[in-house]
Amino acid sequence: MPDAAPLSVSELNRHARQCLEGRFGEVWVEGELSGVSRPSSGHVYFTLKDDSAQLRGALFRQRARFVGAPMRDGDRVKVRGRLSIFEPRGDYQLIVDAVQAAGVGELLAAYERLKARLSAEGVFANARALPCPPRHLLVVTSPSGAAIRDVLAVLAARWPLTQVTLIPVPVQGREAAPAMISALGLLNRQSALDPARDAVLLTRGGGSLEDLWAFNDEHLARAIFHSRLPVMSAVGHEVDVTLADFAADARAPTPSAAAERLVPDRRELVGRLATLGERLGRATQARLDGEGQRLDHLRARLRHPGEGLARQRQALAQQQGRLRRAMRLRLAEERRRQAQLARRLLAHPPERQLAQAEQRLQAVRRRLATAAPRELSRHRERLAGVVRELQAVSPLAVLGRGYAILEDRDGRVVRRAADTAPGERLAARLGEGRLTLEVLERDNTPQDEPSSTQ
Repeated sequence: MPDAAPLSVSELNRHARQCLEGRFGEVWVEGELSGVSRPSSGHVYFTLKDDSAQLRGALFRQRARFVGAPMRDGDRVKVRGRLSIFEPRGDYQLIVDAVQAAGVGELLAAYERLKARLSAEGVFANARALPCPPRHLLVVTSPSGAAIRDVLAVLAARWPLTQVTLIPVPVQGREAAPAMISALGLLNRQSALDPARDAVLLTRGGGSLEDLWAFNDEHLARAIFHSRLPVMSAVGHEVDVTLADFAADARAPTPSAAAERLVPDRRELVGRLATLGERLGRATQARLDGEGQRLDHLRARLRHPGEGLARQRQALAQQQGRLRRAMRLRLAEERRRQAQLARRLLAHPPERQLAQAEQRLQAVRRRLATAAPRELSRHRERLAGVVRELQAVSPLAVLGRGYAILEDRDGRVVRRAADTAPGERLAARLGEGRLTLEVLERDNTPQDEPSSTQ
């Protein structure tokens, strides 16, 4: 058999390309992105792989404009394209027309269901204020990730006084959630021994939904909710929101933003202090100027104490002079009054007044000695007349003529026989003495002459 004519490499690659493109139409392939590159041409080159194989892919600029997925290393995607060979290098590749995130719909549905259940249980109700700045910040993240570098850089620039302790944990994969839960439990137990540990930052950089899925773990969300230490969560980029973010006391869109929220900016504080210092200096100088003017004014009003004492001495001398004059005038007046009283006393001596009063007293005594018996006799005569008149109308005088007054046991006067009863005891008042009588019989018939009752 004669030897066949050899094919050039270009011819072989062209035949292979034609066979691939003719044999396979459009296909959907699922795998994990790796080695994603975006040169200035606008094309996107990547490797699509699974557990045992890989396939090069190319997404040209005209199609890349219509792909909404970010296409990052580690993303799991579905791509639609056709198989081909890049003839100059003989590279077997997939020319991609469309890209979709693989498994996102199922993951998002599970995420929304778990989110609704935890929210109904109150796991997202934490709202404690984190200390600003914290004394000792506990950063739970990967020691090799960009998140810890960003956090440390921001803290060093803004507030280097905060003590930072890295708690190394995996932040991706099956071991990530249990490791973070264990770290939170350990930190809460140690916080009782070291009260200076006052805040926890749970953080990692961006990634696909699958990369961040550990932060959607139900048990991790509950561990954050039950943490005694306040927790800030900063997972992924600004558009990424995990269940850990909802369960935490505070959330930041990125690790750098978390560090900015946790501590103040010392440069701003220094600027504020400088501004306040300037304001204080101006206010102090203005106060000193005002007080200086006030002191000058008071100094101008102030007089030497000797002047005041001289005025007081002068006023005192004037008061003393007025007092002496007033005392001399009062003394002269009292002397004049005493002399006047002495002259009146000499003109009317008490001995003469006593003699005249003695004479008047003797005359009154003589008049009283003659008038008293006469007045007494007159009153006696008048009293005797009154007695006679009284005896004339007195019921006792009637009793002296033989009449009697009957009284019952209550002292009431008995005027009618009907007012008595047989057997009743009566008292009879006579002109002289009293009798006790008992009614034996009564006659109620009126009579011209009073009848005696025994």
